[in-house]
Amino acid sequence: MKNMTKPLMLVVPTVIFGGCTLMPPAEDPVLIKLTELERRLEGVERVVKNQSLVNLTQQVAAADRRADELQGRVEELEHGAESTAERQRQLYVDIDTRIQELEAAIRDRNTVSVMDGGALPPGQLPMPGGSDRDNYNAAFELLKEQRYEPAASAFQQFLVTFPDSELADNAQYWLAESHYVTQQFEQALSEFEVVISKFALSRKVPDALLKVGYCNYELERWDASREALTRVQSEYPETTAARLAGQRLQRMDEEGV
Repeated sequence: MKNMTKPLMLVVPTVIFGGCTLMPPAEDPVLIKLTELERRLEGVERVVKNQSLVNLTQQVAAADRRADELQGRVEELEHGAESTAERQRQLYVDIDTRIQELEAAIRDRNTVSVMDGGALPPGQLPMPGGSDRDNYNAAFELLKEQRYEPAASAFQQFLVTFPDSELADNAQYWLAESHYVTQQFEQALSEFEVVISKFALSRKVPDALLKVGYCNYELERWDASREALTRVQSEYPETTAARLAGQRLQRMDEEGV
């Protein structure tokens, strides 16, 4: 009986321990389940990650489209601003041209009126809006045409309008001359004296001083006439005015005045 018990005792542990023997990992249902869950989690993570990239890509694309739209809008605004500036420039040029044409028409009308024998309105230039040289030439044309009254008016207004013109000394001289040729000797004398006192360096001074002598001669102021004519000879000896002064002095000697 003892001999049979011993073999049985050896078998039982074997069975017991044999039941606790670990199964291979590939056949373990727990490991299989965990592996499957891990694979599914990785898949979900990949999907989430890929979706984030898609969203980011979409956002970048949207931002690019918006930037393109803004750039296009900026270009449209710049083009509109340039077009507006060009229209304004053209409008300015058009208005300026039309004003110049109107001014020229007014000047021409007034000049033609004066040149055709019309009286020059008081205080008005022969060429309103014209330059100092334009008005000087217009006044001088009146003088050459022997229209002395409008010429005097034109030179007088020239001096009021262009007192600092480089032609002011000439205008002053011809204003005096306009009075002299119409035998307004007192007025001519005053205007010639202005040439001498106000424009002392002018080339017209010898001629003005000669005419001072002439005016005094016509006014029978013999001493004043001789004084002026003698000054011309002594101060401007090599001039035509000095030669003419000598001729007048000789005439005065012959006349005994």
